[in-house]
Amino acid sequence: MSARGKFITLEGIDGAGKSTHHAWLVEHLRARGHTVVSTREPGGTPLGEKLRGLLLTEPMHLETEALLMFAARREHIAEVIAPALARGDWVVSDRFTDASFAYQGGGRGLAWEKLAQLEQWVQSDLQPDLTLLFDLDAGVARQRLQGTGNALDRFEREQQAFFERVRAAYHRRAAECAGRFCLIDASQSIQNIQEILEVRISSV
Repeated sequence: MSARGKFITLEGIDGAGKSTHHAWLVEHLRARGHTVVSTREPGGTPLGEKLRGLLLTEPMHLETEALLMFAARREHIAEVIAPALARGDWVVSDRFTDASFAYQGGGRGLAWEKLAQLEQWVQSDLQPDLTLLFDLDAGVARQRLQGTGNALDRFEREQQAFFERVRAAYHRRAAECAGRFCLIDASQSIQNIQEILEVRISSV
């Protein structure tokens, strides 16, 4: 029987740079000899990716948005995350449940208690072993997004005040779950951040 694998998630407001570090972290872990499943939310499964398309493009009621996020997450856990961990693989996910507390809770204003109920129902006691929170001023993050020249999804098009609420909610969540969070100043150079990640991952 394989030992349970490790589950690492990357979080942060849009523009904080977590996707760049996600790719680096996956390759770093593979170089260390781990079998790594690289995934993302919303998405990660064929059904999840279809729901992602709706979530990133279609306007909807905030409770519908939260329910679809957790529906995609339930499928993600059942089809990808839980089997990988049972095999002893490492799972590295670009976002997980903390994003729902930050975006639907902080950004949209959905009651924290409703999100906690969904979290318990959908994932029971499953939590990441480590959550890397890339923290960045909302104004700086917005400038980064606009500077990419890429088309923005409906979350990325939100106003700066929305991202300030999201960031505050991430900080609240990190305080509530301090044992698994690692707060990273995302204004640093990529090299500095990678050095921090290398040290932090070695203790997982």
